[in-house]
Amino acid sequence: MGAPVFIAGPTASGKSAVALEVAQRLHGEIISVDSMQVYRGLDLGTAKPTAEERARVPHHLIDILELTESFDAASFVTRTKPHIQKIKRPVFCGGTGLYFSAWLEGLGDAPQANATLRTELATMELETLVAELLEHDPATHETIDRQNRRRVTRAVEVIRLTGKSFSEQRAEWTGQVPQNFFLLERDREDLRHRIDTRVDAMFSAGLVAETCSLRLALEGNPVAQQALGYRQVIGHLNDEQGLPETVALVKSRTWQFARRQMTWFRKLHGTQTLTVPANEPAAETARRLIEKIT
Repeated sequence: MGAPVFIAGPTASGKSAVALEVAQRLHGEIISVDSMQVYRGLDLGTAKPTAEERARVPHHLIDILELTESFDAASFVTRTKPHIQKIKRPVFCGGTGLYFSAWLEGLGDAPQANATLRTELATMELETLVAELLEHDPATHETIDRQNRRRVTRAVEVIRLTGKSFSEQRAEWTGQVPQNFFLLERDREDLRHRIDTRVDAMFSAGLVAETCSLRLALEGNPVAQQALGYRQVIGHLNDEQGLPETVALVKSRTWQFARRQMTWFRKLHGTQTLTVPANEPAAETARRLIEKIT
């Protein structure tokens, strides 16, 4: 097996297109490092590779679960291991930082979920949970998606079970990445424009209809229902806001998410940062990346 290549970056940075070019040129296969592309049906909102793209290069960990099933970092590691043994050149590509860390340095010592405590936390208002997180772990409060109830609940759960901050539980990962770990970065305005363009395209392609068809399953899966786009469209379907406001909200939430991703990835040690100019073809970015592979 050739040395793995890792391509990370925020949403809409173009990493999937670059990974496709890299994998094709290196005769490799892509491991999707994405917490939502694992679910069948979540197509438009997760910007899954097209059928044509998957025909060009084999992709793994995409469309492997129904919306009734759960998936986490441990599942990612377990599901990835069998593929690695068969791939000549793995190309890991995605934006879920926790999955990268789980694969590279293990899952850490955070406690398993506690059903009794989870039931108690489920009855609390999100604002109350966020306030508790701020009091006991301001570092996590600063970086976590405070609109994501599942993640906030897990952070508070860990704090209560261990007496330690959630950030301490994750601090065991050194943040030292291996060779051939590439971080794609774009100019701030370019990235924001790409996000807005992507969101407009998702709605034009039928994101509302896709969400309607999956609504019951989404509402029954606390992980999947947090997926950007779907969560806001469900709010629209519940008459929380009109469609134009929903589109604007998805753009805003996606931009906030991209910023958090960049904050996380910039803390890594040993990454090779590739600045991608606006309008640079993915093939050219891939060429520059391959020149740096050791």
